[in-house]
Amino acid sequence: MSVSNIDRAREAGRAARPASIKVWDPFVRVFHWSLVALFAIAWFSADEWDRAHEVSGYAIAGLIAMRLVWGLIGTQHARFSDFVYRPSTVIAYLNDSVFLRAKRHIGHNPAGGAMVVALLASLAVAVGTGIISVSDRFWGVEWVEEVHEVASYLTLGLVVAHVLGVVLASLQHRENLVRSMITGWKRKNDH
Repeated sequence: MSVSNIDRAREAGRAARPASIKVWDPFVRVFHWSLVALFAIAWFSADEWDRAHEVSGYAIAGLIAMRLVWGLIGTQHARFSDFVYRPSTVIAYLNDSVFLRAKRHIGHNPAGGAMVVALLASLAVAVGTGIISVSDRFWGVEWVEEVHEVASYLTLGLVVAHVLGVVLASLQHRENLVRSMITGWKRKNDH
C-alpha cells in the first residue's frame, strides 16, 4: 500500500468515527475513581479494620475539600455552575428518563448533577461524624454514631442509584459513560 493509500485509509477511519470532545479533566477522573476506591475501603473496613477505615475517611475528606474548590474554579464541566439545576429541572429530566426521552448532555445531566451534590453532602456528613466520633468530646456518643451509620447507608444507596442512572443513560444515549469517565472523552454530537 502506498503512502497516499495509507493516508486515505486513515482519513476514512477518522470520518467513520463520531467526533469526540474532551469533557472530564484529569482531576475529575482521578477524584471520581479515588472516591470509588476509598469509599469501598471505608465500607468494607468498618468494624473490622479501624485504621484503614479512619485513613480512608480522612482521605475522602481531603478529596471532598479539593472537589469543592475544583467545582468553583475547575474546567467547564467540572464547575457546579455547569451542572447544578433547579429541582423542577431535575424532576422533569427524571420524568423524561423514565419514558426514555431525556435529552443528552455533554457534561452531567440534571439528574447526574443532583447526584454529585447528594453524594458530596452525604459523604461530608459521614466523614464529619466519623471524624468527630473519635474526638474526646464525642467518643461513644450514640447520636453521632447513628448519624454516621445512616449517612454511610444513604451514601451506599446513592451509589447504587448513581450506577443505575449511568447504566440507563448509557443505554438510552448509546454511549459508554464509564469509558468516558476513564478516558475523559465523549461523543460530540447526538448521533
